Amino acid sequence: MHTILPYEGWLSFYDPSEDERSPFYGKQYDFSRYEQTIYNYYIDPAWDFFGSETLYMKLLYCNYHEQLAIIELMGEWNDALHNDIMHLKRNIIDHLLRQGIRFFILIGENVLNFHGSDDAYYEEWFEDLEEGWVCALNFRLHVYQEWEKYGIDYYIHYGQSLTLAQWRTLEPLQLFEVVKEILSRRIALQ
Repeated sequence: MHTILPYEGWLSFYDPSEDERSPFYGKQYDFSRYEQTIYNYYIDPAWDFFGSETLYMKLLYCNYHEQLAIIELMGEWNDALHNDIMHLKRNIIDHLLRQGIRFFILIGENVLNFHGSDDAYYEEWFEDLEEGWVCALNFRLHVYQEWEKYGIDYYIHYGQSLTLAQWRTLEPLQLFEVVKEILSRRIALQ
């Protein structure tokens, strides 16, 4: 687990520790010490703790003019035991919503499992968006299947057309445009 790093290719566009409006503003990273763990496995210090014992994140990009946040997640998304969605919603999403963010892209290549509970926080997030959306890219198939069991698919856009293996080759706003185009086609077909 300690070799899994959050994507660093967009640091020239955005650094959450230097953004006064970011929930991670001013955070100092000590890359010589590995202290954070998931199930006793150390993880890279670049991942950010937001209250969950099993799920960590990195705010890869935030653009207040475009109302966009791109978040990479790593670990086990466990609503059943740790209420991870509550921590994410209360400690990160609510903060970003107050800053005017309405479009969320979640990147989940490193989310290994999902354990659901109820959908109350997902529903709240959905209702808070005011013409925005939440989109999930590159999560594992079994995570999507679990989301469907708990009705999360009503609140988060995901699926085959949102498996973008080459997302790292794009700049953040290019990725946003690709996702917007995919979602507009989906909506037009409904």
